[in-house]
Amino acid sequence: MLARIDEDWSTAGLSGPRMAMLTYAVKLTRTPGEMVSADVDALREQGFSDRDILDIVEVVAYYAYANRLADGLGIQLEDWYPDEDS
Repeated sequence: MLARIDEDWSTAGLSGPRMAMLTYAVKLTRTPGEMVSADVDALREQGFSDRDILDIVEVVAYYAYANRLADGLGIQLEDWYPDEDS
């Protein structure tokens, strides 16, 4: 399962709630200005509480923040971190 997730999470056979969470996270990351209340509703329909949704948003936002700090300061990846192109 991990190999399938690593290859393509969207076709890895994840549960409905996990798919909804990752779909939401990708949209929030790539096109945050396009988020609408229906995106939150889709998470609620999969059983996420408002607190769960807040946690998801905070994790996605923090990851974006930390990456922009590193990128803005020119911090290089560690040697052990795999290159996406390889």
